[in-house]
Amino acid sequence: MESILKRIQKTVQKYADIMAEVSGIDVEVADSSLYRVAGTGLYANQINQDMTGQGHVYRYVMQTGQTRVITQPGRDALCIHCSQRENCRETIEISKPIRMGSEMIGVIGLVGSTSHQRENALNGMGTYLGLLDQIAEFIAAKAGEQQETELRTSIISALDHTINHMEQGVLVLGKDGTVTTANNSARKQLKIDILEGIPVTITSTGDRINGGREYKLELEGKRYTIFGRTSDLKEPTEHFARILIFSNSHELTKKMYDMTRTDRNLELGSIIGSSSSTRRLKEEIVKIAGSTSTVLITGESGTGKEVAASAIWKMSNRKKKKFVAINCGAIPEALLEAELFGYVKGAFTGADPGGRIGKFELADQGVLFLDEIGDMPLYLQVKLLRVLQERQIVRIGSNQLIPIDVRIIAATNRDLKEMIEAKKFREDLYYRLNVIPLRIEPLRRRPDDIEDLAYFFAKRYAGKFGKEFRVITGEAMMALRTHPWYGNVRELENTMEFMVNMMEEGVLDLETLPVDFDEQKPGERQEEEYLTLKELEARAIGRALERFGTTTEGKKEAAKSLGISLATLYRKMDDFSK
Repeated sequence: MESILKRIQKTVQKYADIMAEVSGIDVEVADSSLYRVAGTGLYANQINQDMTGQGHVYRYVMQTGQTRVITQPGRDALCIHCSQRENCRETIEISKPIRMGSEMIGVIGLVGSTSHQRENALNGMGTYLGLLDQIAEFIAAKAGEQQETELRTSIISALDHTINHMEQGVLVLGKDGTVTTANNSARKQLKIDILEGIPVTITSTGDRINGGREYKLELEGKRYTIFGRTSDLKEPTEHFARILIFSNSHELTKKMYDMTRTDRNLELGSIIGSSSSTRRLKEEIVKIAGSTSTVLITGESGTGKEVAASAIWKMSNRKKKKFVAINCGAIPEALLEAELFGYVKGAFTGADPGGRIGKFELADQGVLFLDEIGDMPLYLQVKLLRVLQERQIVRIGSNQLIPIDVRIIAATNRDLKEMIEAKKFREDLYYRLNVIPLRIEPLRRRPDDIEDLAYFFAKRYAGKFGKEFRVITGEAMMALRTHPWYGNVRELENTMEFMVNMMEEGVLDLETLPVDFDEQKPGERQEEEYLTLKELEARAIGRALERFGTTTEGKKEAAKSLGISLATLYRKMDDFSK
C-alpha cells in the first residue's frame, strides 16, 4: 500500500516548492520507507526514487524524532556508511521529522549544494528551522485529513456493502424528507429503480407487529404498508437526517409464509381414482378453479378435502400466490381469533410481545383454507361473515382497517344444516360459504378408486423404505376392495404403509394385512345397507378366503361354505380383481 505522503504527493511537492522559493535552498521530502516523494533543484528529476542506500541521516531522524543539522556532509558520523560519502555534492543539510500524531511518516530536508547556500543556511538557521517546523506541520495536517477522508470513505463503502446485502430495505433521508441513499432491497421491495431524490411521506399507523412498527409509506403517488423502525440522527445534516429500516408487508408475509407453510402443493393429478364420483369431482374442480367465489367442501374425515382445496388453488390464477390452511377444530377457541386476524403488541395477556400477523393477512391475494369450519365458535362466525361481506379485517388491539383479497375455501365433516337447526352454526354464514358446494364421497362408496389408491400408496412407501414392490395379489385386493374404510383414504394409506413394511419379495398378500383388518367399529355395521349386492358378495368371498386360506383346498372349503362351485368362485374372484 502506498505511504500516506505518496497519496498526498501533489500537496507535499507544493510545500517543498514554497520552502525552496523562500529559502533559496533545495528541498526534498522522503516518506517512511525512504522514497523521495518531492524534490526541487538537484532533486527535481529524482522524485519517486529509492533513497535507502544513501538516506542514513533521514533514517536516524525518523528513528530518534529529532531534527538534525549536518554542516560537514560526508564527514559527519552519520555519513560513514553512505555510498556517496567521498563524492558528496552537499554543503549543508537540515533534516526535520514529519509527525502525524505519534507516528513518523517522513522527513523534510533543506539541502544546500553550493557555498552560497551553505552560508545562507548558517546565517538564517533559526528562521529556516522555524519554516521547516511549519511546513512539516502543514504536511502532517494534510496527511491527517487524507487519512480521515480515506477512513470515512472506507466506512461508507463498508456500510454501503453491508446495507446492500441486507434483506431489509434501508432509506436514508435528508432534512426535507427526500431520499439521499437507498439499498438494493429497498428498490426491490418498492419496485422503483432510482429512489434517490424522491420525497417520501412516512405515517405511523400506531400498530406494532412482528417486532416492528407499521407505517404507511407514500412516494411518487404510490402507497405501501411497511413494518420497521425509523431513527433520527443525533447530528443531522442537509443530506443525512433520518434512517428508515423496513420490510414491505408483502415481503414480510411471504417470508412468514415460507417459514410456516405446510401445504404439499397438491394438484389435480394428486386426486387418485377412476370412479365416476372421482371423475366428476375433478371435472367440477376444473370448472370452479378460475372463480373467486367461496367453496364449501363436505365429506367425512380422511376423504381428502384439503387435497381438493389445494387442487382448486393450483388450477386457479392464484396458483403463484399463497395457500394458507388452518384447522378451526385443532386450535383452542381462545386462540383461534388471534390466529385468523392477528394482533398488535400488548393486545392481550400472554400474547407475543412483538405482535403477530394473522392468517387472513398471510393469505392476501391467495387462498385461505378453513378446515373443520363447523367447529368455529359462533362469535367468530359473525366476524368471518363480516370479512366475507366487507373484505376488510381488523387486528386484535388495533383500529386499523386492512383491506384483503383472499379466496375462501371451507371444509367440514359435519352436517351444517343440522347445526343450523341446533343454533350452532349461522345460517347466513352457511349461504355465504356454500356458494359453490363440493361433495367428496366416502371411500366405501367409490370402491373403484381403491385399487388405484392402493397401488399409488404401495409404490410411494416402497420407494420411501427402499423396497422393491411388484404386485398386490387378487385375494389381498379383494380384501381391500370389500373393506368398509370408515377412516377413508387416510385409513387406506395407513394400511398400505403397514403392508409394505410387512412385504416380502415385492408381493402384498393376505399375510401382510393388519391382524385386526376385518374388525369393525361398534355400531358401524349399519353402513352395509348402502353397499351394492356385488359389493356384499365380494365382501363375503373375501371373508371366506380369509377364514379358509387361499390354497386350492382352502378355496374349495370357501366355495362350499358360500354354497357355490369352485369354478364360480374362481370366476367371481377374477371379476372382482379387475
